[in-house]
Amino acid sequence: MQDFLFYLKLGWEHIISLDALDHQLFVLALIAVYSYSDWKKILVLVTAFTIGHSVTLALSILDIVRVPAAWVEFLIPLTIVLTALGNILMKNKKQSQSKLNYYLALFFGLIHGMGFANTARVMIAKSQSIALPLLGFNVGLEVGQIAIVFGILILLFILLNLFKVNKKDWILFVSSGVFALSLKMTLERIPF
Repeated sequence: MQDFLFYLKLGWEHIISLDALDHQLFVLALIAVYSYSDWKKILVLVTAFTIGHSVTLALSILDIVRVPAAWVEFLIPLTIVLTALGNILMKNKKQSQSKLNYYLALFFGLIHGMGFANTARVMIAKSQSIALPLLGFNVGLEVGQIAIVFGILILLFILLNLFKVNKKDWILFVSSGVFALSLKMTLERIPF
């Protein structure tokens, strides 16, 4: 149980820490097109991301998939750029964008899962089963994502209901900001 809690805390910190800006920006861009009333859809969405993340993390730990770290560090903010850009371009087509987001979350989760692979490979002993560490890490990641999601939804509720911010303005503002920050990170990490 102590090992499980260790990895759960590690997963939580992987998404909540100040060093996790890329993951937080991705979650923000991913859910920007939704409303607080869509919270169930959002939970499915972040779970799709966690599933993708979990698959490549497991494949990387087992040394089945190995991508150079420089490329992973470049691809992660690129996924955020593409998600935010999709929000901007499809801001008037919420239904189309929200369906696309499920596939993006799963696929981009595959890329993000490689970001923690090198650290996880070192931490998990060769003789140790990966099941418990992977489960603990992903539960921590999921709980952290849910905390971020509900924080964003509370802010969104306040902005839309108390300050009467227009939903399309919210999408454009958030997605543009996320786009700019993640584009900067992408350009700083070009691996060639």
